[in-house]
Amino acid sequence: MTTHPSLAKGIGYGVAAGMCWGVIFLGPALTPQLSGLEFAVLRFLAYGLFSLALLLPRWRKVRAQLTRADWRALGWLSLVGTLIYYALVGSAVQRVGVATTSLVVGLIPVLVALAGRGDAGAVPFARLLPSLACATAGVALISLHAMHGAALGSIVGLLCAFGALLTWSWYAVSNARRLALTAVSAQDWALLTGVVTGALALLLAVPVLGSHLASVDLHAVLVTAGVALLASVIGGAFWNQASRLLPLALSGQVLVIETLSALLLGFLWEQRWPDSQEVVAMVLLVVGVAWCLRSHQRHRLTP
Repeated sequence: MTTHPSLAKGIGYGVAAGMCWGVIFLGPALTPQLSGLEFAVLRFLAYGLFSLALLLPRWRKVRAQLTRADWRALGWLSLVGTLIYYALVGSAVQRVGVATTSLVVGLIPVLVALAGRGDAGAVPFARLLPSLACATAGVALISLHAMHGAALGSIVGLLCAFGALLTWSWYAVSNARRLALTAVSAQDWALLTGVVTGALALLLAVPVLGSHLASVDLHAVLVTAGVALLASVIGGAFWNQASRLLPLALSGQVLVIETLSALLLGFLWEQRWPDSQEVVAMVLLVVGVAWCLRSHQRHRLTP
């Protein structure tokens, strides 16, 4: 049985995006001198500068394609899905750690799949239920393992992690639906998101960083700029391509790769191998994604 070409390309873009996004959970752990909001502002200032430089050569053409609805969507997507989301992620990582944060956020595929179950061309929910249950079981198992016997720290950290889960789930759904309506290319949409996000970060730079400039050293600048380039510019471009090629429910499932990538980087940072429970949980996640991919493949090939 062969895979539909657009489906295969979309899955490839989604996997690439997830691998790039794994670093967003590690970045705040590398800069404990910065708060989650400070890290987010610095990252998105860099994202805005990178995006502006890449977009300038095509600005006139891109501007002619934009509608008022596009600009309004870019504003909300940039505010909620990038700035607020990542401020919550950074705060959660510094309070409850990389593993717990990435695993809570790892429930995004379930929420996105539920949101996309009524879209045109979507696989019937009953057919998706086993794969969703499998992926959710993996996330639940590894979440319980990560929290067992550990000091959870402030409950604020967990609330931030769940806040990040909700904000990015909303972003994934809203961004995919806006991409289906706009005439702007997926790559240029990612750059426009970067420019708008950078402008919002610039508004926050003085009140957020003004009294804490001493904590913004070269190390912090390099880490935030690196995360901006890999996760925001490159990962964002991959994700927008995937969003245009994949059904919403399937694009949500591919996001499990982000969780696996974050866990891998977390294990490397902690200089250890995953134990048996962690391996079982990750296998459940992968099986859930593979099951979902097969469901979509059969659905596409069914007359």
